[in-house]
Amino acid sequence: MLGGADRPWLVAGGWAIDLFVGRQTRTHADIDVLVLRADQHMIQERLHDWEIYAAHPPGALRRWLPGQTLPTSVHDIWCRKDADGPWQVQFMIDESDGSHWVSRRDPRIRMSLADTRRVSSSGIPYLAPEVQLFHKSRSPHPKDEHDLHATIPHLAPAQRTWLHDAIARTSPTHPWLERLTSGSARAAKA
Repeated sequence: MLGGADRPWLVAGGWAIDLFVGRQTRTHADIDVLVLRADQHMIQERLHDWEIYAAHPPGALRRWLPGQTLPTSVHDIWCRKDADGPWQVQFMIDESDGSHWVSRRDPRIRMSLADTRRVSSSGIPYLAPEVQLFHKSRSPHPKDEHDLHATIPHLAPAQRTWLHDAIARTSPTHPWLERLTSGSARAAKA
């Protein structure tokens, strides 16, 4: 569906974690894909015959009309092949300043766009696990806890540090901070 697109996109969510770990670690209800706000219209171009809805805060789904530019308050797009089918793809719209991904929670948290992009052994582009886990840290569900647990052993020290520092900046008492620090200490001893 997105193969050959002339703008960047990345598999996100739990599938990004599984691509990083190198195996499927849990079941997934849909596929999450990250695109930059500047590239949002690629979704309509590539899925022109799908049902496409924007999730307007605080959670109302509204049909995304062709050519309409989404307001900066909209970060999620839900897509399905037809009105009676299940939601199959969720697009997450993220911010950038041209050369860097920029967190919408705190614009001081950023990463070069090149560093946010990883590619699986089969050639699938996916979101860097530390950025994906930062997204998941906002209000973690059991699947997010699972994803953190599956990922920690595979994170390089720099990735672990970036994730720790990003979470600490936005949520200084977050329970994941200790797990990231203790995991770092265990990795250093190994």
